[in-house]
Amino acid sequence: MPDPVTDQPGQPRAGTPRPGVPAARQVLALLQALARQPGAVPAAALARDLGLPRSTTYSLLAELVDAGFVVHLPEERRYGLGVSAFEIGSAYSRQEPLARLARPVLARLVDAVGHSAHLAVLHGREVLYVVEQRAPGRPPLVTDVGVRLPAQLTASGRAMLAGLPPAQVRALFPDGTAFVDRHGSGPRRLSELRRLLADVRRAGHAGEDGEVTPGFASVAAAVHDHAARPAAAVAVTFPAGDVDEGGRVELARRVGRAAAELTRRINGHPPG
Repeated sequence: MPDPVTDQPGQPRAGTPRPGVPAARQVLALLQALARQPGAVPAAALARDLGLPRSTTYSLLAELVDAGFVVHLPEERRYGLGVSAFEIGSAYSRQEPLARLARPVLARLVDAVGHSAHLAVLHGREVLYVVEQRAPGRPPLVTDVGVRLPAQLTASGRAMLAGLPPAQVRALFPDGTAFVDRHGSGPRRLSELRRLLADVRRAGHAGEDGEVTPGFASVAAAVHDHAARPAAAVAVTFPAGDVDEGGRVELARRVGRAAAELTRRINGHPPG
């Protein structure tokens, strides 16, 4: 008898290996490769980097050009992303799938811990808060939706920065002028930030205590995308004097579980 859950139309039965579609994977690899580049690139470079035959690369690029996902710059003999790719990205922003997937996860987290939770994404050297789930009776926080804060001072920012390559962190914080000061604490130099991020990687979560708002502390864990890169961070903020060391360990555990759940919901993978 068909299983009403696993035998949905167009969905493979749970545990069944997904059939391969090489052409689709090659097209997606091409688009992802173009998205990583700062500008247009030659087809030969794409073929080399992706390990594809040149004839296959040119054929796939021609199809993508016809569909508007890629543009060909004949004078430069290079290819770049087209308007259709931009429209896909804009549609993602409009639909807010990350925020919509995160809200029930944060709601359950708040119910479990009794403190306010939020979701943030990395935007340059800042974090941008995209969801806030306030606990009943708790005061409003600075981490409201749409607010930006210095990434190196926030638990959410530290959780995401810890998952970036060292070269990217160095590019974001090239010198002392990149370090914003709010309340006289937090890293002021790249060497201090690197040590802090190493501690975050060892612990598996990040924290801050009074560096964003005096009297309040936060713990956070990163949410990872399909390539195991930090896509967002889940955090809980609480009055620092209300939670002892054991309570903070428990909060970090629950935040980590919520981040792992959201990672699964966006079809992401943890690093390693």
